[in-house]
Amino acid sequence: MRAFALILLVLFPCLLWSQAVEPLIFREKTHDFGDILESNGNADHEFVFTNSSARPMTILSVNASCGCTTPGWSKQPVPSGKTGFIKASFDPRGRPGYFNKSLTILTDLDPNPIVLQIKGQVLTGEPLEADDFPVAVGKLLLQSKSFNMGTVFINRQPTEKKFPVMNGGTTPMRFLAVAKPDYVLVETPAVLKPREKGVIRIVFDGRAYGKFGFASDNLLIVTDDPEGDKKFISLYTTLQEYYPIPSLEEQAFAPQAILREQVVDLGQYRAGASIERDVRLVNKGKKELQIKALMGNCTCISAESKQKAIRPGDSTQIHISFKPQNREGTQQKAITVYTNDPWNPVQRISVQVYIDN
Repeated sequence: MRAFALILLVLFPCLLWSQAVEPLIFREKTHDFGDILESNGNADHEFVFTNSSARPMTILSVNASCGCTTPGWSKQPVPSGKTGFIKASFDPRGRPGYFNKSLTILTDLDPNPIVLQIKGQVLTGEPLEADDFPVAVGKLLLQSKSFNMGTVFINRQPTEKKFPVMNGGTTPMRFLAVAKPDYVLVETPAVLKPREKGVIRIVFDGRAYGKFGFASDNLLIVTDDPEGDKKFISLYTTLQEYYPIPSLEEQAFAPQAILREQVVDLGQYRAGASIERDVRLVNKGKKELQIKALMGNCTCISAESKQKAIRPGDSTQIHISFKPQNREGTQQKAITVYTNDPWNPVQRISVQVYIDN
C-alpha cells in the first residue's frame, strides 16, 4: 500500500503538468470583427493554432452555434509543433445589431471541446437615430461610455477609428479644445447643430506609445455645452507586436514558446503573505526566442525572468509574485507573456489563489 502511495506521489505532479498544457495553442480564442456592413457580405476570420502535443492531431468536427456561421478547418493531420487553422465565416444578412457566436471544436487529442468566439456589430448602412446613442455626457450623446481602440500593434502604422456622436441638445454645440496624450490624435467636429450627428476620429500610435499590454487614458474634450463644458471620456486599447503567419519555409527556423504551465493554482494562504512560483518557458523552435514583456493584469501580481533570450532547445524560469494587498477569498489573475514566437506572440498564464483572513 505504501509503495502504491509512493508511486502516486511521484506521478501526481506529472499528471498535473500534462493537464496544465493545452494540446492546441491558439493565437486568440475570441475575435472581434468590430463594425461590419451588412451589404459587404460574409465576414471571415482564421483562428491559427499550434499543435503543442507530442503527436500529430486531427480535427474531428467543428460545430457553429448558429446557421449564420459556416466553419472550415485543416482537414489533414497537423504534425507536432506545426500550425493549423479554424475558419469562421459569418453571414450578416438580415442580422442587424450586436452578435456573439461560438465554434465548438473536437479533436483526437482531448475529449474536452475547445470553444472559439466571434463577435461584432452589424450595421445596415441606414442613418443612426437618437436611440443608437444611449450614453449622455451632458448634451453630447455617445454609443458607449468609452472609446475602445481594440488591439493596436507597436510595430505597425497607427490605428484609426471613428466614433459616432450626436448633439442631443436644442442649441448648437461647439468643440473648443482637446487634452490628450502625445501618442493619440483626436479630431472632433467644429460644431454640431441640434440633433446633428458627427464623428470623433481617434488615431493611436502604438510605436510612439512603445509598451505592451492594456492601456487606459482619459481624453478631455472641451465644448460650450451649458450642461457641462468639460467631457472626460476613457480611451482603452491593448498593445502587442504584429507577426505575420510564417511560410512553411520560415516555420522550420522560427522560435517557438511553450509554457510548461498555463494554469497555476497557488493554493491557500493567509492574508499578508507574499506568494511566489516559477513557471518554465521552453524554446522548442530553431531560432532564439526573445521575451519582449511580462505583464500582470493587476498591481497585485508581477513576473520577471533573468533570461530574456532563450536559445533553441533551452528554457528559462518565469518568476511570478503575488501580493494579496488586502484581498480575500478566491483571486483569479493572469500574467501575459509577449515573445517573438510568430505563431503565438501573446500567451497567458492564469493564476488562482485563495486568501484566508
